[in-house]
Amino acid sequence: MGVKVAVIGGGSTYTPELIEGLANRADRLPIDELALHDIDATRLGIVGGLAGRMLTRADWPGHLTLTDDREAAVDGADFVLVQLRIGGQAARLVDETLPAGFGTIGQETTGAGGFAKGLRTIPVVLELAEVVARRAAPGAWIVDFTNPVGMVTQALIDDGYRALGLCNVAITLQRRIASWLGVEPDAVELEHVGLNHLSWIRGVHVRGVDRLPELLASHGAEIAEEMDLPLEAFQRLGAIPSYYLRYFYTFDEVLAKQRDGHTRAQEVIDIESRLLDMYRDPTLDQKPALLADRGGAFYSEAAAQLLASLHDGRGDVQVVDVRNDGAMSELPADAVVEVPARIDREGAHPLPQRPLPDEMRELVTQVKDYERLAITAARSGDRSVALAALTANPLVGPRTRPEPLLAALLEANRRHLPRFFSPQ
Repeated sequence: MGVKVAVIGGGSTYTPELIEGLANRADRLPIDELALHDIDATRLGIVGGLAGRMLTRADWPGHLTLTDDREAAVDGADFVLVQLRIGGQAARLVDETLPAGFGTIGQETTGAGGFAKGLRTIPVVLELAEVVARRAAPGAWIVDFTNPVGMVTQALIDDGYRALGLCNVAITLQRRIASWLGVEPDAVELEHVGLNHLSWIRGVHVRGVDRLPELLASHGAEIAEEMDLPLEAFQRLGAIPSYYLRYFYTFDEVLAKQRDGHTRAQEVIDIESRLLDMYRDPTLDQKPALLADRGGAFYSEAAAQLLASLHDGRGDVQVVDVRNDGAMSELPADAVVEVPARIDREGAHPLPQRPLPDEMRELVTQVKDYERLAITAARSGDRSVALAALTANPLVGPRTRPEPLLAALLEANRRHLPRFFSPQ
């Protein structure tokens, strides 16, 4: 019997990546209906048109539905994928530019910008989850690709929803490492540990042998340059840090670039405009090469593989954001962590990880404490809790005055944060 997959935020320029992945796994994931939902009818029509042509090209046997009705999209779904951007790229531009004026980094998933995005996003995703609970198939899974993935997934799991978070960082590193080692990607098992966008590769296992020391010795400088991180950090830790740790390890350099006016948001706005022009072409029936510049590399593989494994119970190991349940001894059982997990029909079963060294442990526990406070603030609209969250954030509290920064962030996001501006 086939399944129904609903994609909330189906008008995203990422969607063709997902379409490709699902079409390629029709043998493991027989989809009867793929529903793309978006509140922007124009974008949905453009992206949905390309999706339809791609599926026709692939001789995909299911039915594609485009809708702006959220409940209709979710109705009877076995899997609900969430890829939202509340406020669009315009809000992202604010996330990346406003904090620099207060002496800290602006970024869409971490630091002050990630905090603002979390405040905008968490209430919307939790509202969606209520619809899933009422309208989706029994036992439906929510798979979150919406940033900040760790916080959003934590909020969902805290409320008892059947949810997992997904990020493309681990699979992208796996593919890149495989190329450096000259082996097939499936032969590489990563010892990936931490939180979303705060993780390290502590082992690279190929047929039972950890080849990380060899990799760092032969390609360390190349990897550091590609990831825009100092080689010294790799050598000190004996690990490969996530690209996103550059905001912690090279704070001053990143802030200086941002003050010079460089933003990823403006790059993405330009790329998305070009992509949508391409998607309008009625002869285009495959994802364009430019999509690789948008980010989200291997998203299609990660998402499709996760859904397929949840459906057929294959039991393979994938890196996901999941309830800790003892995998990382440094954090409580109910903390959401990003680690390898064995995936079957019952869900993701996190694999035990080695204890973290002091430097990693301190940063992970600080950021998890911040995430908990930020989630509470997003739910409640309590400004005192929001201030406590910003103060606890290691990219904010120790580096700038949180009070005026919070006031500016809330005002800039006023129309997306009704809880913070409701009458007392």
